Amino acid sequence: MSVPTKASHLSSTTCPTRTVVILGGSYGGSRAAQVLAEGLPQGWRVILVDRNSHRNHFYNFSRYAVLPGHEHKAFIPYKNFPSCSLSDISSCSSHVRVQATIISIDNHRITLSPNLPGSQESDLDLEYDYAIYALGSHLPQPIDLWNHQKGVKSSLELPTISMYGGTKSEGISSLRERQKSIEAARSVLVVGGGALGIQFASDIAAVYPQKHVTLLHSRRRLLPKFHDAMHEETLQGLQELNVRVILGERLDFESLQHKYAMPGSSEPRAVRTLSGQEISTDLLLLCTGQTPNTGLLRNMDPRTVSPDTGLAHVLRTMQLCVPPPSIEPLEFQTDDILQWLMNLTFDTEEGIELLELLPSSPSIAHADIPSGSPVSSTDTLIEPYPSKKTLYSNIFVVGDAADAFDAIKAGHTSYYQAEVAARNILRLISRDEKVGITDGDNLDSELEEYAPGPPAIKVTLGMTKSVYEVDGVVGTKNDGVEDLDVAIMWAACGMRDVSEEEMFA
Repeated sequence: MSVPTKASHLSSTTCPTRTVVILGGSYGGSRAAQVLAEGLPQGWRVILVDRNSHRNHFYNFSRYAVLPGHEHKAFIPYKNFPSCSLSDISSCSSHVRVQATIISIDNHRITLSPNLPGSQESDLDLEYDYAIYALGSHLPQPIDLWNHQKGVKSSLELPTISMYGGTKSEGISSLRERQKSIEAARSVLVVGGGALGIQFASDIAAVYPQKHVTLLHSRRRLLPKFHDAMHEETLQGLQELNVRVILGERLDFESLQHKYAMPGSSEPRAVRTLSGQEISTDLLLLCTGQTPNTGLLRNMDPRTVSPDTGLAHVLRTMQLCVPPPSIEPLEFQTDDILQWLMNLTFDTEEGIELLELLPSSPSIAHADIPSGSPVSSTDTLIEPYPSKKTLYSNIFVVGDAADAFDAIKAGHTSYYQAEVAARNILRLISRDEKVGITDGDNLDSELEEYAPGPPAIKVTLGMTKSVYEVDGVVGTKNDGVEDLDVAIMWAACGMRDVSEEEMFA
């Protein structure tokens, strides 16, 4: 999308309220917005930016793309953040949410564009003091309503809505189109043995036991990041549903462009694995992972994003950072590393000595600010003055977009990272607003560090059965319901005891 040459602009003269922007309103972004809204001092506001009109509960998309009647429940209103148009942000001093697409970001400014086709609003430059980047990743094709997939699309794949604008009605329509395609297919090939692929394959086999469902996975184990018992329980559950499981094989994508069935034939298409094994299918679901949504950070500063993984570099405080230069041991130059450290000195006017950039003490203190959250799967540490180690001390990255020390990509991971980021922003604000009043008091400038907890996951195997791993314990349950207990998520979003009718809102 091109940026118009003229955009409206907000500065401190037109909008004296200081601003924390949350980019992305999913699991991490919503939690960060809640923590900040409850803790920010007077004169500060949260602006939550998301391109969707409702909070999308992505974890239920695969079930609702197969089983009709529940699709509206995946789109949850933002109850605690009233909607605001781009043109009205300048006059708003309270916490608000704006539906818009983020075009660019730099140190203290983002550019927003209205989502909906035909909108009369202009693009907007919005200044901010702190930002939490929680834009996650582009979802795999079968549940990607925004259709991020590039290149030639196979006719075996699911249809997409060409003019999707992020509204609830469009999301419902998109899931219903997927339901129709899956219902019409006599055979389905699911590629990818992660949680999404397993849930798609098992749901289709459970709802349509007459269909031929095949799950193709490139590795020898399903869910390879988890305990071996997860693989064994999952494989058994799939076999009980008569899902054909092929492990250690990769799809030959060139075979998707060949039409082995005769024109007009009712026979299914044949695709191949790289080893030459043929699989007949009417429908292909590519559940082969996600792409980090870090293009905006790369455009701002390519050094902040790994060229290998596409993930954003972060400190354990969840602050965006530029990693140190890679120096071979035999070619180490003291001047090089000193120059890099000096470049990280953010506040040169104060004459900070180079040695102050180094940790003043190896001792660690615990955070004194309560999280107000459920029991966390993470541990947090405290380190003095981490802002001296990053060029972007006011930008935090959480969730799937962050290279967060081998943490698994999951909603609960993003949730806890967002809590650390939000509390650190509150600490930084508290420190800054006490400058000149309590000289020498470093307590409020100590920031938490994020440490991943042990892997945790729950994967459904049909309508009622599920397998889980929590704190190293693997087990199964048989208490599942059709809509995946979605009322629990609505309650977590501030809407308890919601009726079926109210979920259409």
